[in-house]
Amino acid sequence: MKRLALFDLDHTLLPIDSDYEWGAFLGRIGVVDAVHFEARNHGYAEQYKAGTLDVLEFLVFSLEVIAHRPIEEIEGWRRRYMTEVIEPAILPQARALVDSHRDRGDLCALVTATNTFVTAPIARAFGFEHLIGSEAQQVGGIYTGRPQGTPSFREGKVARTEQWLGSMQKTWGDFDETWFYSDSSNDLPLLEQATHPVATNPDPGLLALARKRQWPVIELFA
Repeated sequence: MKRLALFDLDHTLLPIDSDYEWGAFLGRIGVVDAVHFEARNHGYAEQYKAGTLDVLEFLVFSLEVIAHRPIEEIEGWRRRYMTEVIEPAILPQARALVDSHRDRGDLCALVTATNTFVTAPIARAFGFEHLIGSEAQQVGGIYTGRPQGTPSFREGKVARTEQWLGSMQKTWGDFDETWFYSDSSNDLPLLEQATHPVATNPDPGLLALARKRQWPVIELFA
């Protein structure tokens, strides 16, 4: 039996939002103006919760801080961020959920709207071989501050997952069962694509929908 297991990241496998906390971290270490950046960061977070986020506008905001910076510098920030913020937030029950699929041979991928500069080391920390996230444009090895390709957000998560499957000469139809774990109503398009949608630490909107549709609901961080 062939099985596919897909996982959202923020508030699903992590009890925090890695994108939001990255911005807060940059403020704490003095890379950005903490007060101004926090205000904008908070505004975008509220738009995400409300389902009104312009993802391209947000990606420009979140990526501009690494634009035209030496790679060694920004990777240094990221290593410190992983140590101080992310590693303490990776909890055993989240690892166990991912491992339960991997250990039985399921094809697993992390599918997140957060950009891959931030999430690549997080994916590695969870043991994911495959990461689908919003991509940051690079020219000559330097980040430009612009997004590239289709953001991995809402319907974009479905499109990007299909592109990834296609890169391996696979389609949804090649799998007998598919799982997607998510906390957010924004992920409804991909949840509806899965044969096993699982509302994981769900927001109020997703919780209500999961109950209506009789989808499983799990709480990793209760």
